[in-house]
Amino acid sequence: MSTAQNSKATTELIEAEVVPAESVREEYENLVDLVRKYRYAYYQEDAPQVSDAEFDSLYRRLEEIEALHPELVTNDSPTQEVGGEVSAAFAAVQHLQRMYSLEDVFSLEELEAWVRKAEASVKKLGNGLSNVSWLTELKIDGLAVNLLYRDGKLVRAATRGDGTTGEDITHNVLTIKEIPRELTGSGFPAEMEVRGEVFIPSKAFAEFNESLINAGKAPLANPRNAAAGSLRQKDPAETAKRPLRMFVHGIGAREGLAASSQSETYELLASWGLPVSPYLKVLGSLEEILEFIAHYGEHRHDLLHEIDGIVVKVDDFATQRALGYTSRVPRWAVAYKYPPEEVHTKLLDIAVNVGRTGRVTPFGIMRPVKVAGSTVEMATLHNQEVVKAKGVKIGDIVILRKAGDVIPEIVGPVLALRDQQDPPVRDFVMPTECPSCGTPLAPAKEADVDIRCPNAKSCPSQLRERVFHVASRGAFDIEALGWEAAVALTQPSEPAVPPLTSEAALFSLKPEDLADVRIRREKRSKGVATGEYELVPYFYTKATAKTPSKPTANTVKLFQELEKAKSQPLWRVLVALSIRHVGPTASRALATAFGSMDTIRAASEEELAHVDGVGSTIAAALKEWFAEDWHREIVDAWAAAGVRMADERDESVPRTLEGLTVVVTGSLPNYSRDEAKESIIIRGGKAAGSVSKNTSYVVAGENAGTKLDKAEQLGVPVLDEDGFRVLLESGPDGLAGRAPAAVETVGAKTMEAAE
Repeated sequence: MSTAQNSKATTELIEAEVVPAESVREEYENLVDLVRKYRYAYYQEDAPQVSDAEFDSLYRRLEEIEALHPELVTNDSPTQEVGGEVSAAFAAVQHLQRMYSLEDVFSLEELEAWVRKAEASVKKLGNGLSNVSWLTELKIDGLAVNLLYRDGKLVRAATRGDGTTGEDITHNVLTIKEIPRELTGSGFPAEMEVRGEVFIPSKAFAEFNESLINAGKAPLANPRNAAAGSLRQKDPAETAKRPLRMFVHGIGAREGLAASSQSETYELLASWGLPVSPYLKVLGSLEEILEFIAHYGEHRHDLLHEIDGIVVKVDDFATQRALGYTSRVPRWAVAYKYPPEEVHTKLLDIAVNVGRTGRVTPFGIMRPVKVAGSTVEMATLHNQEVVKAKGVKIGDIVILRKAGDVIPEIVGPVLALRDQQDPPVRDFVMPTECPSCGTPLAPAKEADVDIRCPNAKSCPSQLRERVFHVASRGAFDIEALGWEAAVALTQPSEPAVPPLTSEAALFSLKPEDLADVRIRREKRSKGVATGEYELVPYFYTKATAKTPSKPTANTVKLFQELEKAKSQPLWRVLVALSIRHVGPTASRALATAFGSMDTIRAASEEELAHVDGVGSTIAAALKEWFAEDWHREIVDAWAAAGVRMADERDESVPRTLEGLTVVVTGSLPNYSRDEAKESIIIRGGKAAGSVSKNTSYVVAGENAGTKLDKAEQLGVPVLDEDGFRVLLESGPDGLAGRAPAAVETVGAKTMEAAE
């Protein structure tokens, strides 16, 4: 190819790369409109139409197109703006110093690239810094607010707005008790802007939503929207009803502030009475930052408030100034975003499930969506009153939340999109008959909100759920008896009769009893579902001309685990019986107090209620359960099959904790939570779940949380793991003269007052 030809080809290639095709231009213009629309709904109306994750995805695509085609970018592009606009409902105020957004990264690889780039930029500055110190803190999911203090007095509070102009919300901010109207101490600047995040604590938000549902009102979608909506109330008295808090996270204009770093500034702000987050650290390396992110990724639901990421800032002010800003973000700070825990999806239908105690629970069937690292297509709706209070209709676009290992929850509908749905949305109607057995549904008691199927003995769904519960971790812990196995054992599949028509026969089963069990499975062709179903063997292999049917490896394991389960302690047997209100805590207390199933059965309601941790409600439930003939048949059948019905007390274990109440909180390196409780109970103590004036000791591990704070308030002795071991071995006498525990509680001091 000649030089001229080469030059022409290069020019054509460049033009092809730079000049956007009509389809790209059209996509870009659509993205600009969408991002503006969704940003307005989020910032101005406090009513998001898409999830944060979907908005982030659209915004990143917009940035990608602008990077490839910079000629498309205009000054009013959403990527050139900060936050939202200013609402006409509030007076507009100018910030003394601009409030910026933060650059977001969505993977650890992106974060590492950003940190390395920032370190290289600092090195080029040649300002004498050998290592960068990184102020690392939590990204609170709240509303950014700017406080202006003059001569130590709060004169104005404003939202971030577009970064330059915000909304005057002073009267509403004054209702937040921990924001001081006047600074304490001395040495504060004559004029100072303090930036922070207003939020609603997680526990307070859950309680507030519960009160709304109980009052028949729709719950709030999430803490961030609740906080934003609270600060935009026209009447400050309404704002005062919301449990708002604030943590400061920065500083704007200041006159005469001597601090040289962000962390030093936080210390000064705290000394002047401003609320500073307890969740922050100054770190010296990327490795430490990644450890910080991993720690709070694991413990994000143990915190005072909701977070959606971690903010990493250069701590040194001089370096911040040298690195400077883009048109929208500082070059010295970044926000790492955790995978989304709240998304939007379509509610395809609402069905009901019949639980092990007969409770009929509505649940949503949704278009599958990835949230918190897993794909979700079903979520609970609790009962018909919750469905009504949340205002969800079949066909709605809904907000779905899944926080860590918590069961997915439908928060509410995206009302702005309801009229756009095709086909139109429709109301959910609670069934009047059990979908499993056809029995008329009714509340167990007149005042009950929950509807129940009263056919406890014969309802196939209740039996299936009870068998599944028998195998659960808190009961017999039979790993090989999962959900699908419980279905196979209890659900009719013509022509075979299910092996279990009651859980009474569970421990009497033999492998040959399962030979004809079939389960309904969808046919697949070359790995693709066909939409057709067939009945296939579940516990046995399929017989062929050459090989007979035989038990599968999982079936062999099932019978091994059933045999092992027979020796489980009495409290686990009580849990496995599915007695209403009788969970692990009450079961432990009953097993400790009475020692055998026969003694529990023979006890009066008064004797049962007298047991610490049981009470009248559980005692009545126990007597009611044992009054049924078929319930007693379950216990008798299990006992006849060899299930242990009495605990043998090991007399060699000293009763060092007789009469003591011990609370274990946080993570202990050498004890699981169950092991710690067992160690207390077997020595005659009570393993309590909450701290009170009657608590003898609190054993605190890492991330001990508010129980540790409560212990300190009440003056309850606190032990670390070594102290716990001494207490178990020697009782209180062994602790005489021992120094108080030095307990690691990183991220745990979350202020009892917030709750």
